[in-house]
Amino acid sequence: MKRKTNIIITALLALTLLMAFPAVGSAVEVKTDDGQVASSSEMAPAQEIDTEDLTPVSADQIKEGDYDITVQSSSSMFNITACKLHVKDGKMTADMTLGGTGYEKLYMGTAEEAAKASDSDFIGYTEGSDGKYTYTVPVESLDKETDCAAFSKKRQKWYPRTLVFQASSLPDGAVDASVLAASKENAAASDDKSQDSSKTDKKKYIDEKDADKSQIKYGSTKLGDGKYTIEVELKGGSGRASVKSPAEMKISSGFPTATIEWSSPNYDYMVIDNVKYEPVNSDGNSQFKIPITKFDGGMEVIADTTAMSQPHEIQYTLNFKSDTAKRKGLSVKTEAIILVLLVVAAIGFGFLNGRRRLHKKERMAVQEEDTPKKKVSRKKSKLH
Repeated sequence: MKRKTNIIITALLALTLLMAFPAVGSAVEVKTDDGQVASSSEMAPAQEIDTEDLTPVSADQIKEGDYDITVQSSSSMFNITACKLHVKDGKMTADMTLGGTGYEKLYMGTAEEAAKASDSDFIGYTEGSDGKYTYTVPVESLDKETDCAAFSKKRQKWYPRTLVFQASSLPDGAVDASVLAASKENAAASDDKSQDSSKTDKKKYIDEKDADKSQIKYGSTKLGDGKYTIEVELKGGSGRASVKSPAEMKISSGFPTATIEWSSPNYDYMVIDNVKYEPVNSDGNSQFKIPITKFDGGMEVIADTTAMSQPHEIQYTLNFKSDTAKRKGLSVKTEAIILVLLVVAAIGFGFLNGRRRLHKKERMAVQEEDTPKKKVSRKKSKLH
C-alpha cells in the first residue's frame, strides 16, 4: 500500500512539473547554432564601405530590365567578380558570381540569424561552365548596406558580409534621371571631400616628432608608473571597424600612452588634438602609439583610412576604462630598484671573485717557495 502511494505521489509531482514548465519540451526544438558563427579571430579584416552621402534607390525608381552592376563587399574573401541585376514587377534580384568556390550557401541577413534559420531560407549556387559559383539573391535597395552571411565549406561556419549594390554603375536611362544624378553627385561630393581632406588636413596637422610635448594633454590617473592592459571601447564611423581590447598601456612619469591596434591594415595615420601619429608597425593591422588624453569618457580621435577609393578621415571616440587596468609585471620604479641592486650585486661579485683569485695566487706562491726546502731536507736525511 505504501509503495502504491509513493508511485501516485511521484506521478502527480511529475505531472505538476510538466504543467508548470510547458516550455521545457518545446525549447529543445529551437535551433541555436551559435557555434557555427565565425569568431572575429577567424575572419579577415573588414574593408570599409562608404555610404555616407548615398541615397537608397528602390526597384520602383528603376526601369524594368537586366543590368550589369557593381557590388562592393566588406570582405576581400567574398569577391564578387560579376553581377547581373534583374528588375521586374517592382522587385529586384541579382545573380552574383564570386571569384572563389569556398562557400556552400548564402543567407540574406546576419550570420547569427543564418545560424538559427531553416534550410529553406538558404540560397544555394549554380556552377557555371567556367567552374565559378553564382548565387541569385533578393535586393531590397541599391546604394544601401545589405547584410549577407556566407557559409564556408571548409570551416563549416557562417561568415558575416556587408554588400552595397551601386546605383552609379547602372547605364544611362535605367534610373529616373533626377535620382541617378543625385546619387552620382553625392558620390562625387564624397570623393571630393575625401581628396580635399587628404590634401589639406595632412598639411595642417603637427607631426608627432615636431610637436611640443607640453602641448599634449594627458588624462589624469591615480595609477603608478608601469605597464598595464586596459579595456578600450571604440565608437563612431560605420560601426564595422574595431580596435583590440584590452589594449597595451604604459605610464611613465605619470603620462599614460596606449598602443591601439585596428581591425584593418588600412589606417595610415591618427590625429589627437591636432597632432598626427604614424603607424608603429609595417605588417598586419595598423597599430599606433598615442597619448591617452581622457579616461572613462569619449576621447575624440581621427583615423584616416585608405580602404576607400580615396583616403578618408573618420571621426571616432575611444573610451579607456580605468577600472579595468591591470598591471603587467613590475612598476617602473621597482624595475629601476632591481636594476640598481643587480648592478651592485654584479660589482660585489666581481670584487669578491677578484679577491678570491688574489688569495689563490698568494697561496700558490707560498707553496712554490716551501716545496724546494722540503726536498732538500729529505736528501740530507738520507745522507745521514
